[in-house]
Amino acid sequence: MDNKETIIQSTIDLIHEKGEQMDSITVREIAQKANVGLGLINYYFGSKDKLIELCVERIVNGIVDAFRIIQEQTEEFTAFDKLVYLGSMTFTFLFEHYAVSRTSILSDMRMPKEDDNTHRTYLAYLPLMAACRPDWDAETLSRKTFYLISVMQQSFLRHKIIRQFYGIDLTVAKEREAFHETILHDILEG
Repeated sequence: MDNKETIIQSTIDLIHEKGEQMDSITVREIAQKANVGLGLINYYFGSKDKLIELCVERIVNGIVDAFRIIQEQTEEFTAFDKLVYLGSMTFTFLFEHYAVSRTSILSDMRMPKEDDNTHRTYLAYLPLMAACRPDWDAETLSRKTFYLISVMQQSFLRHKIIRQFYGIDLTVAKEREAFHETILHDILEG
């Protein structure tokens, strides 16, 4: 493994170790864990923040790729049940990996890319939305899938406001699942 990949893997390991204290990771810690000089981190990535964003993207990419496998494992489910299941998994991941998820979403919003995690999530949901509503044309399907991903991201980022105004605690799995099903019905039936 070359120095760049060693730095990335070491940073990913630190992110997993630190969890919600991910912001406390220092360049010195990364360099020490990767067994490289401090200057290489700036040379390859420009800054610690850019390195962290890249690592978070890789972590979330792995989860999004797992969504496709899950779709195959739930073949006996209806399309709607698959959406409910995938939504539950998505929200659970978001809240169990709060710092990583927040960084990923905000990074995608700040600097959208064609292959960012938001778009990859959209692509994972698109066939399930199409299966639920085969009567929708491509434009409607695309727009409504975009709505779903956007609402889920905003709900996650604004979960404290949702609790304050609507009394729904999205950190509680049952409330989160009921909220997600309501969103699905609103988007699919609206």
